[in-house]
Amino acid sequence: MQLKNIQKLELPPTADMHVHLRQDGMMKLVTPTLSSGGVDTAFVMPNLVPPITTVERVVEYQSQLQALAPNVKFLMSLFLHPSVTPEVIAQAAAAGVAGVKMYPQGATTNSDNGVANLEAFYDTFAAMEKHNIVLNLHGEVLEALAPPGVTLEEAFLPTLKQLHERFPKLRIVLEHCTTAAAVEAVRACGPTVGATITAHHLYLTSHDACCNPFAFCKPIPKNPTDRDALIKAVVSGESKFFFGSDSAPHPLQSKTSAEQGKAPAGVFTQPYVTQLVLLALEEGIERGVIAETDVTQEKLEGFLSKFGRRFYGLPETSESKIVLERKGEKVSASVKTEDGSIEVGNSRADDVVFSLRWEAV
Repeated sequence: MQLKNIQKLELPPTADMHVHLRQDGMMKLVTPTLSSGGVDTAFVMPNLVPPITTVERVVEYQSQLQALAPNVKFLMSLFLHPSVTPEVIAQAAAAGVAGVKMYPQGATTNSDNGVANLEAFYDTFAAMEKHNIVLNLHGEVLEALAPPGVTLEEAFLPTLKQLHERFPKLRIVLEHCTTAAAVEAVRACGPTVGATITAHHLYLTSHDACCNPFAFCKPIPKNPTDRDALIKAVVSGESKFFFGSDSAPHPLQSKTSAEQGKAPAGVFTQPYVTQLVLLALEEGIERGVIAETDVTQEKLEGFLSKFGRRFYGLPETSESKIVLERKGEKVSASVKTEDGSIEVGNSRADDVVFSLRWEAV
């Protein structure tokens, strides 16, 4: 497959296994954009205000999302919190909850109620292992706990290994990998450990994140060598690595009015997620990181759709497909409500991407 020369590409719908859809007016704005990016399955993060820590709230939130995007399958999660006991895990399993998200306390947006001591949750993890619920890890330590010269993600990797060794049957996802070290750490674990890779970490580096509020996110993008290691993982054909956008909307005003380095953390990619992955792969080919022959139909289908579904035990076939064509379409500057009261800036505005439409199989 010569990606640069392809004018039309057909793929199964994308499974986005890590997305932030927020709540209230922001939720109503961004949830319908899932289909614009080719997504028919979304694993939704629970870091709302207040965080989602009860099964009742999960069910309520899922119904709100389903009403906004009836053609999307929403996989739901609980926020790891002392109130999420083994008894709650049993209720969650009965209700079809897919995962429990662990945030280090204070590490990212709406994580003040996050975890300070993982060992306190070992009984909960044992219950998750028993009930086959996924543990989703925001794999960073607090800055105060990282040795000098070591990224927050790399400092967390021994914890991943420790959890996997203690709970070998517990399915664990290291979310939004950003380093070459994280890729290797996931590879070193058994088949119950996987990892999501975002679109934006395939094209951003720390240089971009420090200077552009629309490129600032957590985990912060790292070095070009880390970015390129992620690109190689995407086209490796290894089922451990699958797509999760970590698309995270913030009001445009909060991004543009903040002092440099003070903008809220989050990159919004949702309306173009599939297209942006393809763009990042094209750029990887241009840089010589990967070869044209590394990008195949099978590998694209695996990373964007099949591997994530397989990890979560979902069917890998669909009644629909997405058709991508080169028509000179550019990423729009933003998405906004009709009255303009809520607006979110898109990542890579004005860049040329594939146009996307849906077709029945």
